[in-house]
Amino acid sequence: MRILLDTHVLLWSFYTPERLSLSAQEQIQDADNVILFSAASIWEIAIKAALRRQDFQIEPNRLLDLMGAAGFIEAPVTSRVAIAVRDLPQHHGDPFDRLLVAQAMAEPAIFLTADSKLQAYSDLVRLV
Repeated sequence: MRILLDTHVLLWSFYTPERLSLSAQEQIQDADNVILFSAASIWEIAIKAALRRQDFQIEPNRLLDLMGAAGFIEAPVTSRVAIAVRDLPQHHGDPFDRLLVAQAMAEPAIFLTADSKLQAYSDLVRLV
């Protein structure tokens, strides 16, 4: 199964895995699953870390190293994915989340998130 991680889920999987459900932890650790992270998440982390947000006090380069060691695969943000955001209903206003949902739909991949508002977009969206 292909799984794209929302930004917070990505961070939690390395720094506070106890915040994830047991099912989410198992899915992320299952060697049969392909775990994807988005360049959009790294962009979001870099922006929020530069703003000194308390929930984003990590070093993006260190996170990249951890993801590489864990075998996570980067899913680049393509122009087609960026355009697909235009056609999403306005269930959610956060541009990063909207882009990640569009990316999961384009891959296709299960999208693991903690944001229940995102479930309205697709049955690919799963809560952790």
